[in-house]
Amino acid sequence: MQFQNNKEKVLIIDFGSQVTKLIARRVRDLGVYSEVVTSKELKNILNYDNVRGIILSGGPSTVTKKKFETVPRKIFKKKIPILGICYGLQLIAKLFGGKIKSSKKRREFGRAYIFPKNYSTLTKNFFNSKKAVWMSHEDAVVKLPKNFKAIAFTKESRLTIIENKKEKIYGVQFHPEVTHTDNGKIIFKNFLFSICKIKKKWNVASQKIRLIQEIKTKVKNNRVICALSGGVDSSVVALLVNKAIKKNLICIMVDTGLMRKNEFKYNYKIFKNKYKLNVKLINASKLFLKKLNNVSDPERKRKIIGNLFVKIFEKESKKLKKVKYLAQGTLYPDIIESKSSTGSKTSKIKSHHNVGGLPKKMNLTLIEPLKEFFKDEVRILGNSLGLSKSICYRHPFPGPGLGIRIIGNITSEKIKILQEADHIFMKELKQNNLYSKIWQAYAALLPIKTVGVMGDARTYEYTCLIRAVTSEDGMSADYFSFPKYFLGKISNKIINKVRGINRVVYDISSKPPSTIELE
Repeated sequence: MQFQNNKEKVLIIDFGSQVTKLIARRVRDLGVYSEVVTSKELKNILNYDNVRGIILSGGPSTVTKKKFETVPRKIFKKKIPILGICYGLQLIAKLFGGKIKSSKKRREFGRAYIFPKNYSTLTKNFFNSKKAVWMSHEDAVVKLPKNFKAIAFTKESRLTIIENKKEKIYGVQFHPEVTHTDNGKIIFKNFLFSICKIKKKWNVASQKIRLIQEIKTKVKNNRVICALSGGVDSSVVALLVNKAIKKNLICIMVDTGLMRKNEFKYNYKIFKNKYKLNVKLINASKLFLKKLNNVSDPERKRKIIGNLFVKIFEKESKKLKKVKYLAQGTLYPDIIESKSSTGSKTSKIKSHHNVGGLPKKMNLTLIEPLKEFFKDEVRILGNSLGLSKSICYRHPFPGPGLGIRIIGNITSEKIKILQEADHIFMKELKQNNLYSKIWQAYAALLPIKTVGVMGDARTYEYTCLIRAVTSEDGMSADYFSFPKYFLGKISNKIINKVRGINRVVYDISSKPPSTIELE
């Protein structure tokens, strides 16, 4: 992840955690340049002169087995400050002679409460107010390594934070990188500035010039097709590519029939009239519905949708001359949930239509200028490019659209029912000034019908699930606490106005362990 040639940097060693890149994101938030490398890549690094700090990520491995993923011993001898997170803490403890055990009694998932035991530079101001941290582990350090000191503990883990102050080696069992760890940013701030003594040099908005230049260098005189949906990601990509190559950009908006109510027409008018982009419309709603007929498996849905998108773009490219590239708004969360972008053992969660859902063979070369960025960073880029706030701050909407919000088989009838329910939900969120307080909200149609009573008559109709979460980046999320009256109002409106729904439920699960989308 080489954004710029920066003399000072922090190395983040990826052991396969689903939130490794979130560590990089937190470091960048604080104005520090960082690079993510695997443990294998670390072995090939010979020059550490510009490395001011090293962070060891979490991961699915366990040090309780004979063979486990590790790091070269040499990094501990270079006097570079090191911070281990979750698996990183356990690895440090193992390498320095501590003991780690796996036990269901010691497992911690989700929120836990932490308490201080000794003072540490790492935890300065960390315990000033709230004390909730986010956990995700079964293994725990049960014996402190020699020359290490216990700094904090939880009910289930007495060695939650440890340090070797002399060697500048620190470890935390929880995940300070996720938004639902209170004061997690303070851990990184203390590590970077008080322990690593590194300077602030990273700025997201300044990356605009670099990205535009990289697109120019790669594309040259060739033409680019841009997959434009109207969401913030694809919109920012379209504006970046447009600034880089101007007349050689063709934006294609594919009507899959799986968009929200009236959204497709609205998006087209904005890009055609306001931004003067070369936009071509393709109505493929019948094709998508045909290919998705009787398909209920979510992975198959995503792959079918991804393949259809590419086939449509390749078909259009043949009608044009010198089209070599396909630009799309892939973000890092898309990549990390579909596959590991760094070659680590990150477990696959689901295929995104623009990553894991793409066919193995493509005639077009991908351009993905945002693949190392998070959603809020893309919004910063969007602002710097003059993207309208109505698009820049729109809730994330998945590429497969309502196809993965209709659980089970997809039909035209279900699409219409869900579009109406979702439209009511979004409208009420905006009218009640709640939309901007929520990271992502949507309505979904569950594959079950239940009995209801309307006008003294029996009904047997679908259940609508509504979901709203708070987050900063989509890597972790918690449900939004609606006032009781609002939930009642939404339920009443959807049931009264949408024929085909007689029950509304609200999803109160967090991510992890759930994902934001249902499929």
